[in-house]
Amino acid sequence: MSVNRHQPHVLVLPEDRANLQMADGFHAEVAWHRQRQMQILRVAGGWNAVLDRFGSVHAIEMERCQDRFMVLLIDFDGKQDRLTEAKAKIPARLAERVFILGAFSTPEALKTANLGSYTEIGRALAKDCREGTETIWGHDLLRHNGPELQRLLLYVRPILFPSN
Repeated sequence: MSVNRHQPHVLVLPEDRANLQMADGFHAEVAWHRQRQMQILRVAGGWNAVLDRFGSVHAIEMERCQDRFMVLLIDFDGKQDRLTEAKAKIPARLAERVFILGAFSTPEALKTANLGSYTEIGRALAKDCREGTETIWGHDLLRHNGPELQRLLLYVRPILFPSN
């Protein structure tokens, strides 16, 4: 299902299948009447491929659609500078509407840490976003997302989880 381009919406570009499954779990927690405001795109096939696809396809579309936000879901592969490196490839005029999130190592490590299946992890991440908690976002393998998560909550939470 595609998003309603005439309302604020979020596209998620996952690096791999594990990230796709987490995004699916997150999407399942969005209220049914808000689900058209989030779309999960096809797997890119690597963190560099996510950035390349964003630059060649999605950056252009974001220029045309001011109500679009993007989540680039990548593996940080244990690299402290991965976020800085990835952000360097995001045009400054779009940086406020692009969020780069992911496991500090890989999603497989989240599963090994007994956080559940990828879908369950995604559901728990969504629950934290909806409720403003950090139960799972505070985990050692996700804590590095803090600054991006704060921005995400500011811009994306009202789209997917508006307060009643």
